[in-house]
Amino acid sequence: MTLEATRRRTIGQILLLAAGLFVLIAISALSIVLVNQSRRDNAWVVHTVEVENQINTLLLQVRRAESASRGYLLTSEPRFLADYEAAFAAVIPDVDKLTALSHDNPTQVENSKRLRGPVETRIAELAKVIEFARQNDLAGGIALLRQANASDAVRRMNDVASDMRKEEDRLFAQRTETADRTQQLASIVTVVGSALVVALAGISVFLVRRSARARDAAEARLRDNNLNLEATVDERTADLREANNEIQRFAYIVSHDLRSPLVNIMGFTSELEQLRNDIFRRIAALASPAPMAADNAELVLEGDDRQLSQDFSEALEFIKSSIAKMDRLITAILNLTREGRREFEPVPIDTRELIEAIVTTMAHQASEAKAEIRVAPLPNVVSDRLALEQIFSNLIDNALKYLRPGVPGEITVRGRTKLGSAIFEVSDNGRGIDSKDHQRIFDLFRRAGTQDKPGQGIGLAHVRALVRRLGGTMSVSSELHNGSTFTITLPLAWTTSNRNRDSWVRQSPSS
Repeated sequence: MTLEATRRRTIGQILLLAAGLFVLIAISALSIVLVNQSRRDNAWVVHTVEVENQINTLLLQVRRAESASRGYLLTSEPRFLADYEAAFAAVIPDVDKLTALSHDNPTQVENSKRLRGPVETRIAELAKVIEFARQNDLAGGIALLRQANASDAVRRMNDVASDMRKEEDRLFAQRTETADRTQQLASIVTVVGSALVVALAGISVFLVRRSARARDAAEARLRDNNLNLEATVDERTADLREANNEIQRFAYIVSHDLRSPLVNIMGFTSELEQLRNDIFRRIAALASPAPMAADNAELVLEGDDRQLSQDFSEALEFIKSSIAKMDRLITAILNLTREGRREFEPVPIDTRELIEAIVTTMAHQASEAKAEIRVAPLPNVVSDRLALEQIFSNLIDNALKYLRPGVPGEITVRGRTKLGSAIFEVSDNGRGIDSKDHQRIFDLFRRAGTQDKPGQGIGLAHVRALVRRLGGTMSVSSELHNGSTFTITLPLAWTTSNRNRDSWVRQSPSS
């Protein structure tokens, strides 16, 4: 699968998840709104029923008062009087309650006001009937009761109650229809939302299964590629190892073959130096008629002959110094090739003891340079002893070699551990290294700064190669005239591995 296809698939999955989240949020929000609306609609339906019940309760209390007044008028029994008094006491509060319940409807508020008058009139008429009954005036009470039954108050009370029922019936039908629509809409939203969720879930399952199949196919291809890569790496590593071995053999052969003509040059140069006196003695004899001096006498030359003698001597000295330099370079190359062929052997090393031994061997050199070498507590490691000796010997020797003239030297070797590694620092207060030369000093046959000290430019390159073979890293921090600090990071417990065999494969050209 291409990168563009993977990106499109990722964007599609993100959009699908966003759509699913949006649908769930929308359904949840709409469901909450519809449930609340349905609750309000049902509350209005219940309110309508409560108003109708209150109308019926009010009329029932009036009928109860009428019946109780008749019974008390005819029988004078106290239970009818008690029943009347209970009904009489409840009528006016029921009117007030009806008014309170219907306050949301202006029509019903007006009807409640119209209903209060006839009810109060009817209650007053019944109170008079009860008064006749208490006075045992049966005839007057019956006459008053007949007159009250035929009065306009009863008709008006019934008419207003009927109007209120009709209004509540209308409201009941309207509010019931609204509640039904809200519940139906909630059902539709639930069904549609569920269908969308199911559809999104199905699409998600499809995409997940497709992604899983694509992942399985990619993993299979990756396994095949890894197998091929391992085979390719092994093949290339073998080729590189063979090429490196060939380079080492070539370097050894070239260095060895260069030494033969160099020895011949050195020999002939010595012969030229021995023949010099004879040559210029003959020149002096030819130039002067005086008798020749003894062989061991100092030649006395004049003019051009003297200048020729001096030029000849300078040329010989130049040839000898160049031969010596070439000899040192060939020796260094041979040492490098031998070191590259040596197998490292990890052993437990007391690092402080090892470096103190190195410092002891350099005590005379440090004394001449008026330098003090301090060794701080150091972590112990498991590594190759000879390699560590070469590493720290080179660094301490360089620190002593490049001290600032006239300034007492201070060289410190310290160390610490961090995350399974040992970190060593070799610091000095010497002449320092320009920042532009921090990488140059690790290149083979390259040197930085003033070239006033003997050397071939091999030491630091060799040190970094050894550090890499030991599985570590090396860096420098320095400024001109402010000293230098070389930092070496090595594993606490190094073991023989492919690094030991393939170190020359992995070394950079600069090393």
